[in-house]
Amino acid sequence: MGNFAANEGLSVFVIDALSWARAPAACLNFNCMLILLPVCRNLLSFLRGSIQCCSRTAARQLDRNITFHKLVAYMIAFHTAVHIIAHLFNFEWFMGAQLYRNSSSLPFVLSQIGTGDNASYLNPIRTDQTNPTIVMFTTIAGLTGVVITLALILIITSSMEVIRRSYFEVFWYTHHLFIIFFIGLVFHGFGRIVRGQTATSLLENKPSQCKDQFESWGMNGTFCPKPEFAGNPPMTWKWVVGPMILYVCERLVRFYRSQQKVVITKVVMHPSKTLELQMKRKGFSMEVGQYVFMQCPCVSQLEWHPFTLTSAPEEDHFSVHIRIVGDWTQGLYEACGGDKNETQEAWKLPKMAIDGPFGTASEDVFGYEVVMLVGSVWYKHIQENQNVFTKKIYFYWLCPETQAFEWFADLLQSLEGQMTEKGMVDFLSYNIYLTRWKETEAAHFRVHHEAENDPITGLKQKTLYGKPNWDNEFTTIGTKHPEKKVGVFLCGPTQLADVLEKQCLSHSEAGVKFIFNKENF
Repeated sequence: MGNFAANEGLSVFVIDALSWARAPAACLNFNCMLILLPVCRNLLSFLRGSIQCCSRTAARQLDRNITFHKLVAYMIAFHTAVHIIAHLFNFEWFMGAQLYRNSSSLPFVLSQIGTGDNASYLNPIRTDQTNPTIVMFTTIAGLTGVVITLALILIITSSMEVIRRSYFEVFWYTHHLFIIFFIGLVFHGFGRIVRGQTATSLLENKPSQCKDQFESWGMNGTFCPKPEFAGNPPMTWKWVVGPMILYVCERLVRFYRSQQKVVITKVVMHPSKTLELQMKRKGFSMEVGQYVFMQCPCVSQLEWHPFTLTSAPEEDHFSVHIRIVGDWTQGLYEACGGDKNETQEAWKLPKMAIDGPFGTASEDVFGYEVVMLVGSVWYKHIQENQNVFTKKIYFYWLCPETQAFEWFADLLQSLEGQMTEKGMVDFLSYNIYLTRWKETEAAHFRVHHEAENDPITGLKQKTLYGKPNWDNEFTTIGTKHPEKKVGVFLCGPTQLADVLEKQCLSHSEAGVKFIFNKENF
């Protein structure tokens, strides 16, 4: 057995390469059916609202749509690689069957079938003079396969974290090559290059009985006629047509929403180049923790970017806060007059298009007695909303530079005053961490550390330096709130999400249960 594997192993693999090609093809069909569903955000928002009343856990799974989308993409890349490698072996085997012209060889005999009528053939390489490379680039399967592979390579490489964050436009535009990918995918099987014995022929030429009598196929006196072959019908379109229709409907809904008039009612330039836009749109209704996609046609006709809504549902407008960190945000900043000293007149403000709002994990905030959130929850409390279940908020804010505190400090100062006025000082416990600082700043902090208010934020609560000891924080909260469900909500980097999710799992014991939720867009 060992000698057989050593001597014939490659041959067996090559002979079975068609199976190696078709199995990943079936997996590709399944994964390509799934890949579009996680990015149908209107569909997901509808499903989330529908099942949230029945199962909060199921609703949270929908919040991991981008993670699921990435995993499906990785599987598509893997199965594509296996499919291509297997077909390269197939073509070598097909070519070898034509070159090894021996009538006592089954592969050669099979390759000669259909030579006359060119209809019932099995081997797609018809003569020993054919170049396999030419076949790959002149057949429907070969040409669409090359296009699909190139599109997939560009989509995946441009989706890398470093490119997506540093060159978002590259990621955005190359990701729309999925249109070419799906067109090529649908037509990939139309050439019917993968062929098999017809059902009628199988009744007359049974492989189990006739495979060893191939030299006498079709001759007088034999019970094994020459087999007939036909191309397998394309199947991929049956898998992807449904999701493609759903996605087209999704884009139509987005287009309809983008045509609705949006009015910018107020523009606020906060410190550290943070832009606040307050807007109105007829019929706009939101919930806490939702987000919208925004487009500014004068900056880009194609780009849409997600931003968390920072206003409360009870207010007569909706607002977003935008940090100026890229070309698109810089263009919006300039369009709103951020680079000018004088106030921008209302009629000169740019036209905006809004798609949303869409649900996130933060919508579940009022289902927990203890949470980490700020802003809208407090707004409901000062309105004496009896439907608010939340009794305690622990707020953690981590920033690498002092400038990041400037625009948010005013809101926290306002909250401090309102909590004191309402006698609810214990409602919100906030912890602000500065994770990096300069030596000159450190000297200033030491000098003013004993001051009544913090030297960075001006708040009564002093800024902490370094990173939180999450194990201690979770232990403390768990001790203070036994027998409670604590909602842990994060809008931040993946590395921090991994740390917090592990802490939630390790500290969910002795009655207290930590439930992790992350903004994922």
